[in-house]
Amino acid sequence: MKNIVSLTMNPAIDKSSSVAHVVPERKLYCKPPRFEAGGGGVNVCRAIKKLGGDSELLYPAGGLTGQRLQGLLDKEDLFHRPLPIAGAVRESLVVLEEETGLQYRFGMPGPHLQKDEWRQFLEEIERIEPSPDYLVASGSLPPGVPVDFYAQLARTGKKSGAKTIVDVAGKALEEALKEGVFLIKPNVREFRELVGEDVTEEDRIKAQARNLVKQGRCEVVVISLGAAGALVAAESFTEHILPPTVPIVSKVGAGDSMVAGIVLSLARGKPLRDAVIFGIASGTAAVMTPGTELCRREDAERLFETMMKETV
Repeated sequence: MKNIVSLTMNPAIDKSSSVAHVVPERKLYCKPPRFEAGGGGVNVCRAIKKLGGDSELLYPAGGLTGQRLQGLLDKEDLFHRPLPIAGAVRESLVVLEEETGLQYRFGMPGPHLQKDEWRQFLEEIERIEPSPDYLVASGSLPPGVPVDFYAQLARTGKKSGAKTIVDVAGKALEEALKEGVFLIKPNVREFRELVGEDVTEEDRIKAQARNLVKQGRCEVVVISLGAAGALVAAESFTEHILPPTVPIVSKVGAGDSMVAGIVLSLARGKPLRDAVIFGIASGTAAVMTPGTELCRREDAERLFETMMKETV
């Protein structure tokens, strides 16, 4: 299998719990919390492991929360490489309201990174042996990291022959596309922001996605449509791929699971279309699990087999 390196610049300790009912101005007594490693690239690495693959994770770690994050990653037997920073890793909170089934998600800002702290990641990518075949950059940028960081990362990856997959939004995504990347995975809202147009018709969305490919800004566009699956555009084909209908328990981690499924399949040598279908199956599997739990391998593989039969 080809080498996968996953990177997140703003990891987190995800704390999840539940409470009977959320009301203001009252002390709410929650169930015992669950702690997990979180952040875009962290979840991609975790999901790859759950799907039966391996990858290397790069992330900043500082403070007591940074130490706890490393311990959580060790428990999952992940190959991870923390790079030191002065600030403390952030925390996030997910609370399930039991009476309604609604989720409340609170994200905290990350630590401010100095120039030498964020530049060490570019230098580390150049030093990795063997060089990564796939470089996955996922998640928000913390304060202090320039908006063109992912563009710089893609440039660094190209020098070592890596195909860069970017799962970010806003200006960071725009800058990355100026450099040119292998694959992007925006959701439909992020895609509309990217193209600067409130596109709603499927044919128009496909046309805009194909334009990005034709312009050389990326080779593949995978637009996540939630329960409606995903729309994929590449030089060889454009297609709207539908997932099976499944019970939705929690949507947390679905996007990261989709990216994990795609890159793992590609690293295993699977054709692009099959890889995207496995990615959609993995993302769909993730919504079947509670809280911040990611996809389960058995669910992803079963859904993939169903989808392959239906999309021939």
